Amino acid sequence: MKFSINSTDGRARRGRLETPHGVIETPVFMPVGTAATIKAVKPDDVARLGAQIILANTYHLYLRPGHETVRRAGGLHRFMNWGGPILTDSGGFQVFSLAKINQILEEGVEFASHIDGSRHLLSPEKSMEIQTVLGSDIMMAFDECVPYPAEAAYVEASVGRTTRWLARCKAWWETQGDPANQALFGIQQGGMYRELRQLSSERITELNLPGYAIGGLSVGEPKEVLFEVLEYCAEMLPAEKPRYLMGVGTPDILLEGVADGVDMFDCVLPTREARHGRAMTRNGSVNLRNARYAEDFSPLDEACGCETCRHYSKAYLRHLIQSKEILGATLLSIHNLAFLTDLMAGARAAIEAGNFAAYKREALARYYENSGDDE
Repeated sequence: MKFSINSTDGRARRGRLETPHGVIETPVFMPVGTAATIKAVKPDDVARLGAQIILANTYHLYLRPGHETVRRAGGLHRFMNWGGPILTDSGGFQVFSLAKINQILEEGVEFASHIDGSRHLLSPEKSMEIQTVLGSDIMMAFDECVPYPAEAAYVEASVGRTTRWLARCKAWWETQGDPANQALFGIQQGGMYRELRQLSSERITELNLPGYAIGGLSVGEPKEVLFEVLEYCAEMLPAEKPRYLMGVGTPDILLEGVADGVDMFDCVLPTREARHGRAMTRNGSVNLRNARYAEDFSPLDEACGCETCRHYSKAYLRHLIQSKEILGATLLSIHNLAFLTDLMAGARAAIEAGNFAAYKREALARYYENSGDDE
């Protein structure tokens, strides 16, 4: 993997990330295909939207269908018919958030499957093994995602554990993995404590990995706290390596992250909002369950060139949602993914032009000033 920064505007960066399955122009939003599928959208449609890289999840694919099944299928790219780059999450967040029962040990995390209650141990080495078998372009280190709120003493102990786990991930990746074709990213933790974020950054960057992520944000903290912490998190990580903010997808956090020097983002938000009948448009969020759209035959967004906006009206989309038709989730997911893909494309162009601050200000004003009318 190769990463280069082509231009900057303040702390915002316009970069290029080269992987075995293609080039990624950054900053970039990554659609989430947790179980090897972007919910309700075919892979070729995701590609047509301009998505450059997608995310899949180790925990889910380990439990179902099993990573050995994916191996026999020829790897995750072939299994899900996606030719572009893939990033796999380590499974760490899921063993804390989804598992019925879990126990944190130095060896790893013992947990009961949320599917059938079966017992498993997910360790740094096991996470690396699964991700190697899946064949992702970027694999994430196994870490502990601390909930909010958490006491400083616990967070400090967790930072130590995450650092030790990262060293084990790196050792497995270098000796039994495929470092020539898979990049390993470490994850900065530290909760909402600046000194612990700094400590975590110093420890993980000593390992000189291909890239680094910011974890443990958007876990229930107030948004103003998130922004306060995010402002200093990115600059603690190496400027010459890609920086990835995990699990965020609202326009304000995305563009604030770009302003703070983050290159990569992911979130389930666009497809989840679609399944709940909500569209993300340049002029704010649109709740299609609202009766005001029953006879609104205009597109979701006149300026959007996605398939949904070219061919379908708000009235039809509302009808699909009210009728619980699967096509409604598909068409809204296509649009929401197109919206965030376009938002990031605009950010890249603005950084190149040296007017990112104005782009951010105008895009967020247009989105949030109009969203309040449709709650």
